[in-house]
Amino acid sequence: MPLTIVVGGQYGGEGKGKIVSHLSVADNVDYVVRCGGPNSGHTVDFNGKRCVLRLLPAGFINAKTRLLLAAGTLINPNILLQELEYCKVNPARLGVDFNAGIITKEDEKYEKTLNLRKKIGSTLSGVGAAVARRALRNGSFHLAKDDPKLQPFLTCVSGEINSALDRNLKVIVEGTQGFGLSLYHSKSYPYTTSRDTTASAFLSEVGVSPLRATSVIMVLRTFPIRVGGNSGPLKNEITWEKLQDLSGYPYKIGEFTTVTNRLRRIAFFDTDLVKEAALVNNPTEIALNGVDYLDYQNRGATRIEDLTRTAREFIDHIQKETLVKVSFVGTGPTNEEIIDTRLILEEKVQRQIAC
Repeated sequence: MPLTIVVGGQYGGEGKGKIVSHLSVADNVDYVVRCGGPNSGHTVDFNGKRCVLRLLPAGFINAKTRLLLAAGTLINPNILLQELEYCKVNPARLGVDFNAGIITKEDEKYEKTLNLRKKIGSTLSGVGAAVARRALRNGSFHLAKDDPKLQPFLTCVSGEINSALDRNLKVIVEGTQGFGLSLYHSKSYPYTTSRDTTASAFLSEVGVSPLRATSVIMVLRTFPIRVGGNSGPLKNEITWEKLQDLSGYPYKIGEFTTVTNRLRRIAFFDTDLVKEAALVNNPTEIALNGVDYLDYQNRGATRIEDLTRTAREFIDHIQKETLVKVSFVGTGPTNEEIIDTRLILEEKVQRQIAC
């Protein structure tokens, strides 16, 4: 803090929404800025309800947090308004940059005519088509300032965030998807997304200098995933049945994409991919989700000491290979199932002071 960027280190679905929502409360964050578009979703468990977000920032669970959509965001206004209503968020908390782009139904239809789902595993959300129209700078592309539905939310996100940083307020830039899907840096082109997905790219979308960033949290999974279908290479791919057998989960497991509801593909951890992601994003901390997939005994653990030896060795392996500390450990899918080692350290210090 005050400016933290949350990025994915694999192929998306690493649990960035969980980390952003946790930080927004644990660190009492003032602003969360969402980047990207509705082609990817972040899941937040809140008050017993699972909220699948495609545009609304995951920091909405802190009623104090200002929620912003960056200039580089591609927006489907109907989806955004539906999420506001579903999550019961006060509309006054939301700000949309004047220059954010608008996705149309024609964008979605165009991607379908190109058969992109079959060719590259696209979610067919219209993001790629909208990015292309914006780059061509023709009159068919419209900005948020041109959309009547978004008029109540318009703001200059860059101005708000830079002003907030000048006042030493706490800001999270919520990145989307993952390093392995980067249009520029992934090794699996054309099986990528339509934009860059690195920390520096997200700062560009927001309109903030890299010199203002104070921390980068790279989120990982113990078993990386990709969307189902012909979505590109996935090293050491396995089945969900195999993972259930390895983990000892007492019931059938499987994860589905938040946008297309397709069963995800899953694989063993790829150290080389994570090292590449660490090289480009230069994270200051790592969040590791899915230690319950290493062994069901880890499910719901609240201390590092409670994890199995295999899980602790796995964490040590990541820290050794990336030279970055694992500060957050997800022990299950809900927001409550997380070990925040920063808070544990703080509690130890407070006890020592009290003694």
